[in-house]
Amino acid sequence: MASVTIPAEDRTLTNVGEISDFLSQFGIWYRRFEGSDSLSDDATNEEILAAYAEPIDKLKAEGGYVTADVINIQPTTPNLEVMLAKFDREHWHDEDEVRFIVKGSGLFHVHPKEGPVFRIDVTKGDMINVPRGTMHWFHLCSDRTIRAIRLFQDISGWTPHYSESGVDDKFQPLCFGPSYV
Repeated sequence: MASVTIPAEDRTLTNVGEISDFLSQFGIWYRRFEGSDSLSDDATNEEILAAYAEPIDKLKAEGGYVTADVINIQPTTPNLEVMLAKFDREHWHDEDEVRFIVKGSGLFHVHPKEGPVFRIDVTKGDMINVPRGTMHWFHLCSDRTIRAIRLFQDISGWTPHYSESGVDDKFQPLCFGPSYV
């Protein structure tokens, strides 16, 4: 399950309700999907999308998303470092960034216009929506594995726009749990 850490306040949230309430202040929603253990770790992208067709269709209607896909990152992914370098610097997108984690884990740092930088540790069963225009960056945890359903309002709008603020250099890519850096 996700956690939210606010380093400036030396505070970590682990309760689903507290996480949702905190994130909603910044237009971010968090949802937890129990029962995501029904898929095998080697399920195909098509099987994953089929297993979650009903919630995906609801989200498409709710948020104006037109397509969904699955991203599957693992240590053996070709050009992994190049791919990750696109997202580990502070940036924003022209559309929402929706992620439903079906395997692995990762770390979103969010830099709101008002309020302190915070991080959202996500793992299997977590779904978040980082709204368009929200400054953020992403790191994989040390196992370098994440598989996630992504929803798009317009695939062409998902280009990162970098802030070059340097704030991302001040935060370590730490993840929770024993298998993380």
